[in-house]
Amino acid sequence: MGARIFAGWQGCDAGFKVARALFGCFLVGMVLRPAVAASQDASSRDQSANTGEDFFRPPTNLFQMMEQYRTAPGSGSTSGSLRDVTTETLNLRFDHALDLAPMWILALRSDLPLLARNPISSTNPDGDYLHGVGDANVQASVIHNLSQRFAVGFGARLIAPTGGDTFGSGKWQIMPIIGARYGLWEINSASYFEPIIRYDASFAGDPTRRNISNLQFAPTVNLGLPDQWFITFYPSADIRMNFGDPITGQTGRLFLPFDARIGRKLSDNAALSFELGVPVIKDYPVYNLKTEVRLNITY
Repeated sequence: MGARIFAGWQGCDAGFKVARALFGCFLVGMVLRPAVAASQDASSRDQSANTGEDFFRPPTNLFQMMEQYRTAPGSGSTSGSLRDVTTETLNLRFDHALDLAPMWILALRSDLPLLARNPISSTNPDGDYLHGVGDANVQASVIHNLSQRFAVGFGARLIAPTGGDTFGSGKWQIMPIIGARYGLWEINSASYFEPIIRYDASFAGDPTRRNISNLQFAPTVNLGLPDQWFITFYPSADIRMNFGDPITGQTGRLFLPFDARIGRKLSDNAALSFELGVPVIKDYPVYNLKTEVRLNITY
């Protein structure tokens, strides 16, 4: 269904560039908006300090546009040496949170990635950029706020092989997730420690594609800064141990990057951020470089 709806993206360089240009213009417009001071009151759903990225304090609704640039070892060149493959992603995300009972929340999430990649293959021997839809996913999480300061949660993400051979893994994947949150109120109400662990495993799909089995970890620390700014260390679950089939360029199991995000809450319902990830150890080479720009709209 996703392939039919977005068939116009296939091989459509102009369409992808127009979408990116519109995204860029929207970001500029949001940056120029005046910031609105947020309340410092803490509650079980502290929306005053919420930028939309806090797993355990989800807003009722979130729409996110994320532009990612990533390079990683890919298929060999005509000379036989390894060649980096660049992937540019425009990801459209929608979240919805429901109060199940006092101190219990059900958080739902869906992602639709639109990709541009330049792999070398038998059908693309020159390594031209190709455009299409990646692997879409849905996620459900149950969150229990044990107190104003401490919360725990668990959930799972289901990833569908909608990206085909070029833009996806070719596998159905399930990703169980567990984590906790502890408010760092000694700093301010917007600061917290939020470790997340998840396991990505394939269970069906193309039998000729590699099996996926890797542990992912994010020891997230978010620090609220003056004037609605914030900085987050390890905001993404990019620390990984691979127990599945090896990928191109792999020499071991561990991928350990330095990963940080800096951003600003632009208004009561908008936040803009920039993330940078660079490898420290890349025996399991998830990426050589990762940059992300995110715009979150909460409502």
